[in-house]
Amino acid sequence: MKQLRLAIVGATGAVGQELIKIIEERKIPYTDLKLLATAKSAGKKIEVGGKEYTVEEATLDSFKDCDAALFAGGPASKAFGRAAAELGCVVIDNSSTFRYDPDVPLVVPEVNPEALIGHHNLIANPNCSTILLVTALWPIYKYTKVKRVIVSTYQACSGAGKEAMEELKEQSMQVLKGEPIHPEHFPYQIAFNVIPQIDVWVDGDYTKEEMKLVWETHKIMGDESIGVTPVCAVRIPVMRSHCEAVYLETEEPLSVEKCRELFSGEDYIVLQDDPEKLLYPMPVTSTDTDKTYVGRIRKDTVNDHALNMWISFDQLRKGAATNAVQILEELIKRELI
Repeated sequence: MKQLRLAIVGATGAVGQELIKIIEERKIPYTDLKLLATAKSAGKKIEVGGKEYTVEEATLDSFKDCDAALFAGGPASKAFGRAAAELGCVVIDNSSTFRYDPDVPLVVPEVNPEALIGHHNLIANPNCSTILLVTALWPIYKYTKVKRVIVSTYQACSGAGKEAMEELKEQSMQVLKGEPIHPEHFPYQIAFNVIPQIDVWVDGDYTKEEMKLVWETHKIMGDESIGVTPVCAVRIPVMRSHCEAVYLETEEPLSVEKCRELFSGEDYIVLQDDPEKLLYPMPVTSTDTDKTYVGRIRKDTVNDHALNMWISFDQLRKGAATNAVQILEELIKRELI
């Protein structure tokens, strides 16, 4: 297997830390590793694989001798993404900067790995809530066309970064002690509360986070005829692992039993669907795994061509870092790097 000169950009953040963890877990082959971040974080020491590395400030020169760079997201993507790709470095980017560019593949390896063929050194990692949705839709779509999806997302604080996770911890203690709450990262108190807004407002009073589900599902699944309605993106007081309530209509009627069979045939899906035993997906069970958990599968009460389900996965892992590393593995496997 090819040995890479590898860089991780945003190495000190929540996603960056997960990227480091996962390249070690999955034994990504590298001869050289650069840990890059902002000037503020430069000089920090991080141990990887028993070796101590010093975090460097990211500059364009950082990518001149790199085969691949995993960007954790943030301003660095816009500042260096395309320029690094033009230098010959394969960029796998976790931000939304390039997701809708027609020349940039948007990839979930379980769904559309063939999109990597002919890449131009720049590959986008989808939004976490979209990855969760399409990994659950794909086994069904391969069996019978999915015509319509209605989805609500329930997103952990990890999706908003390390500072958001710290704010949840701090506010939880403040509430329990009866101390006043002064939100900084979120517009309202997040501890013991839910906030029905993630990201900025766009047309029709949807949020950008909600509309990403529409735009990205169409691009990844290669089918713009799928009707995707995002009901609401909700921030919940959970540290990590997102959940979604999904209603889907199929071209052919699909029984609950057949749906379970389709999910059982995918090694990346964990079927947790036994209501009598109170078995269903939850953040506490999906956290720190790379699986998509599916449960509460049931026929719709009105539409015979429709099912409802509840799904969950770890946003920091499969929703961000693991998916990016899997893209890198797919590039190596296909000799595209």
